[in-house]
Amino acid sequence: MRILLVGATGTLGAAVHKALGARGHDLVTVARSGGDLRYDVTDPAQVAEVYDRAGRVDAVVSAAGDVPFKPFRELTPEDYLAGFRGKVLSQIDLVRQGLSRIADRGSFTLIAGVLSREPIVTGAAASMANGAVESFVRAAAVEIAPYRINAVSPTVFTESLDDYGAYFPGMPPVDLAVAAQAFVRSVEGAQTGQVYIP
Repeated sequence: MRILLVGATGTLGAAVHKALGARGHDLVTVARSGGDLRYDVTDPAQVAEVYDRAGRVDAVVSAAGDVPFKPFRELTPEDYLAGFRGKVLSQIDLVRQGLSRIADRGSFTLIAGVLSREPIVTGAAASMANGAVESFVRAAAVEIAPYRINAVSPTVFTESLDDYGAYFPGMPPVDLAVAAQAFVRSVEGAQTGQVYIP
């Protein structure tokens, strides 16, 4: 398959790139500062340019999403809007604009995260965004058939425990390679409207 991979140079994106590439897929990579195409997908105009440059693809995979982490009392309306734009609206727009750009029966795989179901201190904006992505996936699946859409919702990565482990006390981590396999399952499988928890 020819796959558009957004967020390809990040920690997760690199692992997804490796997993999909190892299975023989042809990847067109997108990131703000690297990859085949350098664009910011939080800007709808740049999403359109991504699709124009990439051409027809069989699947769209997103491993990108920015949200602010602050104590709840310090979060401003602008912080919540930034989290919504950075993780929710950007991915919704990948789907909205992608429907006319992907092959028949193509698929979309979005990124959510553990905070939709296991909140942490300083993670209120991220919980909001992850929950919104997961709800959107379930709702969109009802309307966009025969196209498919799923989300992957991992916990903290084993490889990131030194940096972020203290924020996820008692939560079992997941290896990046395991999380990447959930993306493979979404792209190559037949299900839609699913939230995969690796």
